[in-house]
Amino acid sequence: METLQFHEMTLTWLDGGDTTLDGGSMFGVVPKVLWSKRYPPNDKNLIELRTDPILIQYKGVNYLIDSSIGRGKLTDKQKRNFGVTEESKVKESLQELGLTTADIDYLLMTHLHYDHASGLTEIVDGELVSVFPNAKIIVNEIEWYEMRQPNMRSKATYWVENWEPIEDQFVPYEDKIQIIPEIEMIHTGGHSDGHAIIKLHQAGETIIHMADLMPTHAHQNPLWVLAYDDYPMTSIFAKDRILAEAYQGNYKFIFYHDAYYRMLQWDQAGKEIISELKREAKPKVPLLNK
Repeated sequence: METLQFHEMTLTWLDGGDTTLDGGSMFGVVPKVLWSKRYPPNDKNLIELRTDPILIQYKGVNYLIDSSIGRGKLTDKQKRNFGVTEESKVKESLQELGLTTADIDYLLMTHLHYDHASGLTEIVDGELVSVFPNAKIIVNEIEWYEMRQPNMRSKATYWVENWEPIEDQFVPYEDKIQIIPEIEMIHTGGHSDGHAIIKLHQAGETIIHMADLMPTHAHQNPLWVLAYDDYPMTSIFAKDRILAEAYQGNYKFIFYHDAYYRMLQWDQAGKEIISELKREAKPKVPLLNK
């Protein structure tokens, strides 16, 4: 597991599982000749995407960004259709750190698509129960509403088994919320109507998690948005604004899906990488010229 020390905060990437999705879907209208140079596919045009929750340990409290693809809930057909090659080992990752899922105090849910929210529940003795029984699950209220009332498009990714057994754990918020002064969640929309980003603040510095506005380092260009985005123009405008702020403020970026990098920091022009934390495990397809 990779760990990043951010002043008094310790960030650790847990093993949340692995998926492989069509590269064209992940880069929308961007031609393959362009995106494949930044994030190479295999011979079936599939790219590797992790679903690794980020544990934040700070002043004795345990926060988790998103919950993983889960384990033991997907059918063989779902695994095939969603390209799931490895299910979650979040419990084992926490055990290595001397923790259990009962020690998680907050789930910071950027949104509730299946690849982020399936790790919230598990099947025990034939019943769905909470994986994190003592955690408050923080989510934007628009996302929370759509999770429970999906439309004909979104019902494919908002699953009742990921919320109904644990409904009393969810804590919705409106535009933004400060969990503590050093951790805030901000609604952006775009990828989903209730999508949010997360900022971590310490000693005048900021780490930003763009979630699925920028699921990998290769999505840095504001125009490179997913075919899965419900509101792509909202994604583009939000991304353009946030990236300008991040470059100017020397923010570091952290990732849930990236198979190559856990953290990157670009210069103020957004051109050169000046700090990085690579994923230790060998990716299925190596980066070109790296």
